Amino acid sequence: MSKRSRVTTTVNNEVLEFLCEPRQSLLEVLRDVLFLTGTKEGCNDGNCGACSVIMDGVLVDACCVLAVEAEGCRIDTIEGMAVDGELHPLQKAFLEGTGMQCGICTPGFLMAAKALLDQHPQPDEQKIRHWLAGNLCRCTGYDKLVRSVMTAAETMAETRS
Repeated sequence: MSKRSRVTTTVNNEVLEFLCEPRQSLLEVLRDVLFLTGTKEGCNDGNCGACSVIMDGVLVDACCVLAVEAEGCRIDTIEGMAVDGELHPLQKAFLEGTGMQCGICTPGFLMAAKALLDQHPQPDEQKIRHWLAGNLCRCTGYDKLVRSVMTAAETMAETRS
């Protein structure tokens, strides 16, 4: 049995401490240790984007990050997107624009879209498609997803004005 590592990190604005094996991915720890099951496992090799989270402001595939690398980092997951029971504008837009079907890819798409809008508040369609290219959906075309992100960007721009 390998030695477990103690990791202290901030997840969704809450400082957390956990023990993990050196080989465990951030995805495994989020789901199996911290019980934050909104982040989904799709491919477990960085190709589908279902496990996308934001780590220190950068979109990452949690399956490709070792949990020990989260030491001292800030991690945002889908569970932290809504604030005080109020859905994020992206979540509202995805619901209203039917930007989802089975739901497995939805958390990853939402986190990718949030990372995009955090860095580029008024993206054009091409930029949205580029940012979402690392996320796969097997149920639907991408047009509704892209339109949902565009709607959320417009809504967020109106609230900033």
